[in-house]
Amino acid sequence: MQLRTARIFVADLPGASRFYQEVLGLPIKADGSAQGFCVFDAGAMSLVVEHVDANAPAEDQVLVGRFTGLSFDVADIQAKFTELSKRGVVFAGPPERQEWGGVLATLRDPAGNELQLVQRVVG
Repeated sequence: MQLRTARIFVADLPGASRFYQEVLGLPIKADGSAQGFCVFDAGAMSLVVEHVDANAPAEDQVLVGRFTGLSFDVADIQAKFTELSKRGVVFAGPPERQEWGGVLATLRDPAGNELQLVQRVVG
């Protein structure tokens, strides 16, 4: 088995699409906006951003605006943090070294979903 797709849920699909494409710089692979989703090229994986309607059941609503557990690998986390901060991306704080040696920074998309940048240990 291979993990190839991750999904994130949002209330404002056009706003999220702009964020992932224009701010984070992920190329769009499929624009299914009319069907409630967009697919972005995130390297070895696809990132599917799906709309959750305001009238959706509570179990669907809780999928929006949460920690996703998704991380984007970056070579220079400080440079990427600075670049994205200048573009208006909201971070929970500056990059922080972790006990395992890598460095993490948590960002929020316009829906409040949290993703992370990670600079891994080299060597």
